[in-house]
Amino acid sequence: MTRGTENIDVGKPAAEARRLCTFVVAGRAFAVDANAVQEVFRGTVTTPVPRGPAAIRGLLNLRGRIVPAIDMRRRMGFEPIAGEGIHVVLTASGETHSLIVDAITDVIDVPVAAIETSTIGAEGAVGECIEGVVAARDGLVHLLGIEAIVAGLVETTVERKMR
Repeated sequence: MTRGTENIDVGKPAAEARRLCTFVVAGRAFAVDANAVQEVFRGTVTTPVPRGPAAIRGLLNLRGRIVPAIDMRRRMGFEPIAGEGIHVVLTASGETHSLIVDAITDVIDVPVAAIETSTIGAEGAVGECIEGVVAARDGLVHLLGIEAIVAGLVETTVERKMR
């Protein structure tokens, strides 16, 4: 079992459960819907986007598809660090995106009843993206909405690329 998921009953898919891919960004535990995740791989070179949003580290050529690579540290308002990170490639609204995270921790099944609405408002970009939280022994795992993560970033990048 990995850090941050010890109290969650993993490995026993419940009738009403969500499968989540958990990861770490700036020392905090986050998760996205695992059904949207296509693949995970360690860093690769991205092509920078001139005048692009700060959260877009660049574009990634993924077997002939051009995919925006979103630096989750910058997207969530944390201090960026050097290095390529780990890419979590997923699909939102039929579009492919890569989230660059610090570390992957696990894929877990969480009972829907265990997902709570966050009552403490996270500020800024973090708060915009949180759909819910799951209590774990070492703290909370923040469930992120994929649509909220990419909102405004990709459209801006594509528009600037077309100019």
